[in-house]
Amino acid sequence: MRIFKGTPHPTISKVNVIENQNNFPISWLNTQAYCEYCIFLENVKGIAAKPTKAMMEGTKGHADLEKEFQKDAEPASFEEMLETSLTAEIFSRELPVESARYGIRGFIDEVWMTPDEFMIIDDKPGNRAYPSSINQVFGYCLAFKDRVQEDRRIVASLRERGTDNIFWSAYFDEQAEKAVIEIIQRVHNLLDGSIDYIPTKNPKKCQNCRFRSSCDRKAEF
Repeated sequence: MRIFKGTPHPTISKVNVIENQNNFPISWLNTQAYCEYCIFLENVKGIAAKPTKAMMEGTKGHADLEKEFQKDAEPASFEEMLETSLTAEIFSRELPVESARYGIRGFIDEVWMTPDEFMIIDDKPGNRAYPSSINQVFGYCLAFKDRVQEDRRIVASLRERGTDNIFWSAYFDEQAEKAVIEIIQRVHNLLDGSIDYIPTKNPKKCQNCRFRSSCDRKAEF
């Protein structure tokens, strides 16, 4: 079953074209802050690389949590969940969000809906709030807000994977929204070729990068 709209971009993998606009995975906001040249290597140049141990553990962790959630989950449409949350607290996992307006899409790890606010939770392998992780969860908040179109507060949260430890949270306010829109626009500018992909200058990032052997821009110690 196809979840997201659009047609595949003719030359850039994982990019869909919706209403004549590129639409990319929200997880790229994390990659862009870490090293946007990785997006070029994997999705434009088409270089294949094995997933890291952290990536495989993350995939398994998400699958295990989703399987556990589905045991007691009651089927409901997104609109029904919104209606129920006006008077009760509910939560959902792996919620798909897509914004044609901003050209982004993805799956939110977990969403808590209450009569007063929405908490958007992104699970991470550690307990440090890197700027790249914050960019990603703000991207989920933006896509969620674009879909919901109501005035309840939105809280962005990072949680240590496999635990209940919310180690970072912040309101998705006007400042956060403006900042993430600027980053999203940069990615769109990269995709349409109006600006160049800039590799990281941090050699420690290059040392652990799965594209290291194929990268022509890696930083050296």
